[in-house]
Amino acid sequence: MQESKRQKQIGQLLQKELSDIFQRHGFNVVDGGMISISAVRVTPDLLEARVYLSMFQIKDNHEMINRIKEQMGVIKRDLGNRVGKQLRRIPELTLFLDDTLDYVFKMEELFKKINDDDAGKENK
Repeated sequence: MQESKRQKQIGQLLQKELSDIFQRHGFNVVDGGMISISAVRVTPDLLEARVYLSMFQIKDNHEMINRIKEQMGVIKRDLGNRVGKQLRRIPELTLFLDDTLDYVFKMEELFKKINDDDAGKENK
């Protein structure tokens, strides 16, 4: 089912504010890697939000998500202070790992390997 205009607006608002909160708390650059919020999807009742995190050069993605979950109280409080006038209730945040970037890198490696193999066959 397609998102309504209001769901998209709330999702974009939450994505922007969460990105700022992550930057302020130092979650965006951790252990030499980077974390960004790639998308936020809100349920039709606006009570739940799925936050998709994209991680680049992080050794253990699941451990990092657990570290962020430990700070969820602080994150939600800051989020409430920022968007409290626009929303009656702050949605319950659920974190998901967005592995699209990893998939893209893997596909690029495969295509490069195929091209290298084809170039090697043509030279023979």
